[in-house]
Amino acid sequence: MKPTEIRELAMAFQKSRIILTAFELDVFTLLDKKNMDTETVAEGLNLNKGATERFLNALVGLNLLVKKEGNFSNNSHSMRYLSKNSPDYLAGLGHTNHLWDTWSGLTDVVKTGKAAHDTKVNERENEWLVAFIHAMHDRGMKQAPAQLAHIDLKGVNSVLDVGGGSGCFCMKFLNRKPNLKTVVFDLPNVLPISKKIVEEEGFSGRIDFYEGDFTTDELPKGFDLVFLSAIIHSNSFETNRELVKKCFNALNPDGKIIIQDWIMNDTKTEPVQGAVFSINMLVETEEGDCYSESEINSWFRDAGFTDSKKVELETGLGQVMAIKRIV
Repeated sequence: MKPTEIRELAMAFQKSRIILTAFELDVFTLLDKKNMDTETVAEGLNLNKGATERFLNALVGLNLLVKKEGNFSNNSHSMRYLSKNSPDYLAGLGHTNHLWDTWSGLTDVVKTGKAAHDTKVNERENEWLVAFIHAMHDRGMKQAPAQLAHIDLKGVNSVLDVGGGSGCFCMKFLNRKPNLKTVVFDLPNVLPISKKIVEEEGFSGRIDFYEGDFTTDELPKGFDLVFLSAIIHSNSFETNRELVKKCFNALNPDGKIIIQDWIMNDTKTEPVQGAVFSINMLVETEEGDCYSESEINSWFRDAGFTDSKKVELETGLGQVMAIKRIV
């Protein structure tokens, strides 16, 4: 790696902060299908005029705005992805904005081993939680069809999505098999957000909800498939071991468990996205991490699962599945 490449990596935060600030200020929605001069933008968003001029110029340089004869407007990219009026709006950047604060404390986290944000999900303020659930929904709705496409639903009549959040995976399962019984299991303060999103997406009455905390409560029983996407990375090794046992108990005979996450190699260095994401868990959680296939298989064995199999997804994520065989 060349020195220039190292410097580019080190300075990447500058462009990131410009985009996140523009998102936070909602610049792109203000400019939706409009041309505005600096003064109009500054007044519309209650900003300093001089600072706004420089800021908008930087967004032009990042190819997110167009400047013509002193007026600013969205380009096709910002119009489609960064205006709230677009169906393709990247709502998940709200959660990215929150991550900025915790990642800024990474040096202290590495020194102390203590998370920058030590509040559990069920204790977070509503603003953070709404942004988080919508971020997961936005990503899930886009990625779930490809992620679920290879899953065999023959003989599967019921699905339990543990920590299912917005219900996006249940929605995609239902698109494939409309008569499925689908249940989202999640925390008491998450489910009101879940129900609202399910209603907005037109799935009311087709997805059920079960309130609980999988670290302390048992899961509902009688399912053919238990699905856990982006769950294990928030927990300790021991919490996951116990959770997999609860999943075993929740399944019917010959039922399947599928864990979808960053599935690491034994050295915990690949995939690289997972190695970086493990730092996100370091700053965000007290015990979260990214786990290897061999670690997941040890939980499966302890719970009584057999026939473990791994599938690699195009996004870099992986799925590890196993079966509850009853002899």
